[in-house]
Amino acid sequence: MVKVNGTELDIAGKTVSEYLATTNYDPKRIAVERNGDIVFKSKYDATVLDDGDSLEIVSFVGGG
Repeated sequence: MVKVNGTELDIAGKTVSEYLATTNYDPKRIAVERNGDIVFKSKYDATVLDDGDSLEIVSFVGGG
């Protein structure tokens, strides 16, 4: 199980990109942290989620 923003999900073995494809997140407008370290967008396809990982996903909102 992988904890995403506090919720346990059965997504171990998927890449960050594979997980994001199943969500409504806009990859251009988010930051992803895995186990306390920022995951660079260029690494989303290569970063495989392991059982016990913790992801924090933050969306950027524009405004004025």
